[in-house]
Amino acid sequence: MTLIKKNPTTTKSWAALKIEIEKLKRANLKDLFNQDKDRFKNNSIIHNEIIFDYSKNYINQTIKNLLIDLANELNLKDAIDLQFSGSKINETENRAVLHTALRDKNETPIIVDGINIANQINISLNKMKQFCHEIHNGLRLGCSNKKIKYIVNIGIGGSDLGPVMVTEALKPFWIEGIETYFVSNIDFTHLQEVLKKVKADETLFLIASKTFTTQETMTNAFSARDWFLTKMKDEKHIAKHFVALSTNKQAVEQFGIDLENMFEFWDWVGGRYSLWSAIGLSIALTVGFDNFNLLLDGAFEADQHFKNQSLENNIPVLMALIGIININFLDCTSQAILPYSQYLHRFPAYLQQAEMESNGKQIDRNGNLVHYNTGAIIFGEAGTNGQHAFYQLIHQGTTIIPCDFIGVVNSLQKLPPQLRDHQNKLMANCFAQTEALMNGKTLAEVQLESKNPEIDAFKVFYGNRPTNTFLLKSLSPKNLGALIAYYEHKIFVQGYIWNIYSYDQYGVQLGKQLADKVLPNLQSNQPNIDQYNSSTNGLINYYNQWKN
Repeated sequence: MTLIKKNPTTTKSWAALKIEIEKLKRANLKDLFNQDKDRFKNNSIIHNEIIFDYSKNYINQTIKNLLIDLANELNLKDAIDLQFSGSKINETENRAVLHTALRDKNETPIIVDGINIANQINISLNKMKQFCHEIHNGLRLGCSNKKIKYIVNIGIGGSDLGPVMVTEALKPFWIEGIETYFVSNIDFTHLQEVLKKVKADETLFLIASKTFTTQETMTNAFSARDWFLTKMKDEKHIAKHFVALSTNKQAVEQFGIDLENMFEFWDWVGGRYSLWSAIGLSIALTVGFDNFNLLLDGAFEADQHFKNQSLENNIPVLMALIGIININFLDCTSQAILPYSQYLHRFPAYLQQAEMESNGKQIDRNGNLVHYNTGAIIFGEAGTNGQHAFYQLIHQGTTIIPCDFIGVVNSLQKLPPQLRDHQNKLMANCFAQTEALMNGKTLAEVQLESKNPEIDAFKVFYGNRPTNTFLLKSLSPKNLGALIAYYEHKIFVQGYIWNIYSYDQYGVQLGKQLADKVLPNLQSNQPNIDQYNSSTNGLINYYNQWKN
């Protein structure tokens, strides 16, 4: 069994979809509801404590059937099985893609390069569990015998965005007495502002870099190390206050970190899918290992749903296929992620990397240039803040921007009855926005309430803006784990159907290489750089002239 490497636009299903979607575009979305009183029931899925409603999209039973035909024509089910089996589907890097194994509660034996990785995963999880127990219970103290209070995670990209997002989302579960901070930007002010808030002898630094060579991470790590030594003086104290999330034992040891405090992860774990691994140590230290384990449980249940459920009742598959309608047939170039929960305020930023770094590709798996869109520009903000920022463009702009709304029924804060009104108003806005985007407002409706006919035209909303809605019973660790996993699998399905490799990221390398070339020019203070184009030369020369 191998991956099919086929241009999707050459399939029979794609051609048929083009015809049927063109027909449906002439209809109003609200007419589809008038024609089918069970449209919500027929176009939504409940999985455990999460509802996925995709009824407010350009989809009917004919189009849904054709989407499933497209998936079957490309043997999607086989591709899903290949990923879970440990086949090296990341062919450009000759790697398996097994973040799902990190949360496999069945401990399914998976052999990678002759090793059962289930055993490695269990060893890593048990080590994380024991470490968290010792930190939280004061069994592992700092160099002055004080309990660890501050966690500072130094990483970037997948070693930062996932843990930041999850710890923010699970704020109600934070361990009492623990304060967690994240440093990612190589701009020293990011690190500096964090160091102002912590005390050296009560701080644990987590250095998250698989190779222990990532420029941004290691620059910040060495600066944090220097700061620590100005406070604590003796290098031997580094062993108690610095932890490595890495695979490079030699570099870790040279930094001064005790190898017992090195937590390993593997090359079959992609950075943007790594929060389930030792990269999630900051999560476990912040919310407790039991809650980290519940996060894994939720993702595992979503994995089982994705792997075993029929395609037509499969949340990630339908997310992906509806996205393909929007991107490839409705020519939508953007997508808004709109969580109506302040705790999820970092979720859009997390998905920006997950989706855009995965599927922002222009070469297909056959090495050919693609001539269809792959991926959308992801952006978003927590509601209701976004409503007072960019929703104007979504409602009345000249481009259609599909939206994913994410709502939560029950706050995990124990709200007194008078404060329940906050949640009711929040969710009233969430539901109303999807209604407004679908229905719009006609000129006739505007005129019925008009007080100034001269501006009636400005109040018309065309509607027919497609949306999905996720409704979570609560933002528990399990439900969060499932939600993240749905989006991970959606990305895989879209990448597979688009015939691209979702798990490499060569596009991020060129800028890094050129930065290494430019850096000596900035360090040398040369006044007249002329080796680049006139713009870059000019900027470098003014930088050297103006600094200090």
